[in-house]
Amino acid sequence: MKIKKQKLEPYLLLLPSAIYLALFFAWPMFQAFGLSLRTDEGEWTLKFFQRMVNDAPFREAIRNTAIFLVTIVPIQFVLALAMALLVTAGLRGSGMLVYVYAIPIAISDLAAGFVWLSVFTEHGYLNTVLTSLGLLDKPFIFLQYGTPWAFIAVILAEVWRATSIVFVILVAGLQSIPKEYGEAAEIFGASYLTRLWRVTLPILRPSIQVALILRTILAIQVFSVVMALTGGGVRVVASEAYQWYNNWRNPHVAAAYAAFILFVSMCAGVFYLRTLRVKEATL
Repeated sequence: MKIKKQKLEPYLLLLPSAIYLALFFAWPMFQAFGLSLRTDEGEWTLKFFQRMVNDAPFREAIRNTAIFLVTIVPIQFVLALAMALLVTAGLRGSGMLVYVYAIPIAISDLAAGFVWLSVFTEHGYLNTVLTSLGLLDKPFIFLQYGTPWAFIAVILAEVWRATSIVFVILVAGLQSIPKEYGEAAEIFGASYLTRLWRVTLPILRPSIQVALILRTILAIQVFSVVMALTGGGVRVVASEAYQWYNNWRNPHVAAAYAAFILFVSMCAGVFYLRTLRVKEATL
């Protein structure tokens, strides 16, 4: 009986998480797929996906989302890694940096968007400072439609808001690495960059994998910050799903967008799981 109980314990511990995922992830996901593949009369069809692909803003939304993806994720990873290395370096006062760097975690996406809106708007803080210094004769419209400044504002807001998420994951990974590894490499004459590249980053790979998967998926789903800063002027895939559901009252095409976002997110997760796969040590 004791052996059977020990065998059941892992499954019993996983049961609450499995129930949560089934109720709040798997079931809504199947419902969304059904909504995107079936008409109101119950007939199976692909016309909603065809309408999504043939929609004029679809390619623009894909392009903008890809721009945010290839800019935000690398910037956040480099910044988070530098912040994590600084915190774990053992310098005086570095412990306080954890609390400073983690502040944006407590701020929601929409609130972060409004914070940066107050910076970049026509009468915001940035224009106020630049005009008071005499660098501008009149306020500059940073968030004007069709200008790269709208992209830059969204990128800055997202980097500020979500770098701390990657930072926390990397700090946890760095703190689990025994110091003896780095000290041994240093004894053999390895420089700091060599130790970082040859010792720290390979051991940190599981944490890097988790951080990149999480941040890439969130970058694909970026929505609130874009809407708060641009009001929908910059189209992304998630905002198009919102437009189809809320403005044009077509939940079928909105569900097709949601299914597309889920598919791309899963592909990104599989990519990171394969490219950053950690081989199990054999005894």
